Amino acid sequence: MYSQPETILDQYELTVNEITKGRGTYICDTNQGMKILTPFRGSKERAEFLEKILQYLYENGFIVEQISRTKDGEVLALDETETGYLLKDMFAGSECSTKSPEEMYAAVQMLAKLHMYFETCPIEIPEFIGGEENQLLVLYEKHYRELIKVKNYVKARKRKNEFEMKFQHEYPYYMEQAGRSVDMLSECAKVSGGCKLCHGDFNQHNVIHTKNGWQIINFEFMNSNLLMSDLANFLRKMMEKNNWNLGLGLNLIQEYACCRQISKEEYKQLYILLLFPEKFWKISNHYYNTHKAWLSGRNIEKLDRMKEQEEARTRFLENLFSIVE
Repeated sequence: MYSQPETILDQYELTVNEITKGRGTYICDTNQGMKILTPFRGSKERAEFLEKILQYLYENGFIVEQISRTKDGEVLALDETETGYLLKDMFAGSECSTKSPEEMYAAVQMLAKLHMYFETCPIEIPEFIGGEENQLLVLYEKHYRELIKVKNYVKARKRKNEFEMKFQHEYPYYMEQAGRSVDMLSECAKVSGGCKLCHGDFNQHNVIHTKNGWQIINFEFMNSNLLMSDLANFLRKMMEKNNWNLGLGLNLIQEYACCRQISKEEYKQLYILLLFPEKFWKISNHYYNTHKAWLSGRNIEKLDRMKEQEEARTRFLENLFSIVE
C-alpha cells in the first residue's frame, strides 16, 4: 500500500518505522523524529529558496519546519513520474480554532512576527518568487472579467435555475464592490511600498498550537506580495466563520498591530482586499466551471449564507474604512 512513499523515503538517510496517510501527505515516524512527505509543485530552484528562508527563520529564533535533503544532497526527492517531494519536520498540535478569539489573536500575533522577520531578511528574493508591483491588481482584474463572463453566460440562459436567478439578482451589488476594489487597488499600486515575502496561504489550518507554543507551518506557497494579503486572507476566513463580528475583526487587526505597526497605506490595502467580494467570485467561479445541468444545492446555500452576512460585512468594512480616511 505504501510502496511509493517507501521508495521515495529510500532516498533519505533515515530509518522509517511507520507511514500513515495524512491530508494529501504522508506522515512518517522515523529515527529522526516525525516527518511529513508532501508533493511539491514548484521548481527545484523554488524549493531551494524555500529551504534557505526556513533555515534563516530557524537560525534567527523563529522556529519553523526544516526541510531534509536526500542522500545525494537534493532538496527534492523525485518519484518515477518525476514528481517532486519535500520531506520536512512535523509539528504535532491542534489547528487554530475559529471559535476561540484567543487562538485567533495568537495566530495574527504570530503572523505579525513572521512579517517582521521577512522585512529584515537579507536574502535576495529571486524573480521566480514573484513580486511585481501590480500582481494583485492583475489578479483582481482577472477575477472581475471572470464575473462578467459568468453574468453573460447566465443572462443567455433561457431557462434559469434557482442558483442562476439568485446570482443574477445579487450580481449588480457585488460587481459594484469588485469594480471599486479594482479601481482603488489601481490607485494604490502607484504609491505602494512594494512587495515583501509573504506566507502565501495563511489560514487556521497552517497555525498550530504545540507543546512549545504556537507555530506556523506549510510555507510551500510563500511568495512576494503585499504583506496585508496574508492578513486579509486570514481575516476573511475568520470573519466568514463568525458572521463578520465587528468586535472580533477589529480586535484581530489590533492584535496584529500591537506586534507590528500597520501603516496608513497598509490599512488602505487591507480595506481594498476585503472589499473585493471574494466569496461571491468563488461561488460564481465554481458554478461556471462545473456541470451546469446539475443544480448544486451547496452553491445555493453558500450564496444565501453570504447574503445573510452582508449587513455585518458592510458594517465591518465601514469601520475599517474610517481608519483609512
